Amino acid sequence: MIAEKIIGKLSELSPNVEVDTVELDWFEAEKKRIRKTTVGGREIGIAVDETLSDGDVIYLDDKLCVAVKLTSCPLIKINVHTMQEMGRLCFEIGNRHLSLKISEDNVLIPHDEPTEKHLKNLGFDCEEIIDKFDDFIVCKAHGHSHSHAHEHEHHHGHSH
Repeated sequence: MIAEKIIGKLSELSPNVEVDTVELDWFEAEKKRIRKTTVGGREIGIAVDETLSDGDVIYLDDKLCVAVKLTSCPLIKINVHTMQEMGRLCFEIGNRHLSLKISEDNVLIPHDEPTEKHLKNLGFDCEEIIDKFDDFIVCKAHGHSHSHAHEHEHHHGHSH
């Protein structure tokens, strides 16, 4: 089966059919073409043009409903105390081409050891958490290869 659009939220639809789920990592949720096997063992091709969130229903017929379940993953939560700090933080994260989720008083980014060290060195209040990473802002500057080959190209040569 092929999922081509988000039909709605599982919590709102509450369909009277079998509900199967497909588990996605956060970086899979933003891919445009992906093949997965659901928890129930069904093959599903996902071709949705928007980033998927936890609980999104992507397939529904009179017997079956397939919903997205985002897996939890290690994140860095950076607690922010002022607007100025928020601006500086987002600039630093943007420089690293990381996806981020901005809340009222904190920013979440996928856990990355060098980034965490860098932010702590700059004086940011970081903590490691395990949570679902959804509704985030995707940095479109590069493709996600997740090889972490970019870890040794830090530009620490700035003199302030």
